[in-house]
Amino acid sequence: MAPSNIAKIEVFRVPPRWVLVRVETSDGIIGWGEGTLEGHTEAIEGAFKDLIERFVGADADNIQDIWQTAYRGRFYRGGPVLMSALSGLDIALWDIKGKKLGVPVWQLLGGKVRDRVKVYGWIGGDQPEDTYNAALNRKNQGFTAVKMNATSAVAWIDNPSLLDDTLTRVKSVRSLGIDVGVDFHGRLHKGMAKQLARLLEPHRPLFIEEPLLPTQPEEIADIARAVSTPIALGERLYTRSDFRPYLEKRAIDIAQPDVSQSEDGPKCIGSDTFK
Repeated sequence: MAPSNIAKIEVFRVPPRWVLVRVETSDGIIGWGEGTLEGHTEAIEGAFKDLIERFVGADADNIQDIWQTAYRGRFYRGGPVLMSALSGLDIALWDIKGKKLGVPVWQLLGGKVRDRVKVYGWIGGDQPEDTYNAALNRKNQGFTAVKMNATSAVAWIDNPSLLDDTLTRVKSVRSLGIDVGVDFHGRLHKGMAKQLARLLEPHRPLFIEEPLLPTQPEEIADIARAVSTPIALGERLYTRSDFRPYLEKRAIDIAQPDVSQSEDGPKCIGSDTFK
């Protein structure tokens, strides 16, 4: 089979926050990928400029070689900027390979393991009534689970009553008979995060996400041992090795790699889904 050399790589901003990459080969095959990193679009474009200079002319079939060269061929490795751009290129190259061989990418990766995946809908709302109405709307759309914010910014150690609003909003959603995941966004420090995780436990949230910032596997493992609620984390981890300490310490129950920011993007199970 003749090689499909990369002839052109183009990057597009798509409002309000997405970055898409279009890769075209010498034999006219076009692949698309996503390399979004919210709030850092210019940095992603800079990373793509480097990838363009290095890989235009390369054989698009050699996906793993391109990935390894891009990742290992510089003194500094990893991080959200490089990994987002590289993931976008990687996804586009898999798209090209699938089109060239005439099969969907999931066939190249070993085939399906399920026909349907349960998903949740995001809801906003900082007041109990707003949260309830948003959850009701999702329920009417057919969702059986939603995810909501836990808190706004809270001091390192603050008045425990500040956590009461979270409980009220969670209870209002649960009253609809649907599941709710609670995203801490790493906004709380350990002292407050432990309290909130314990307070939420009787209300049986589907999971709590990023109870602490994802640079603290030991501290997150402490919270995991303190409560029975599943802990989710991963959209700010970028390689398999980044996940390693969390798995070794049994700190998380749900891994959430972001397909547009992580190693082997197409091989990841999409972020923000659960089984």
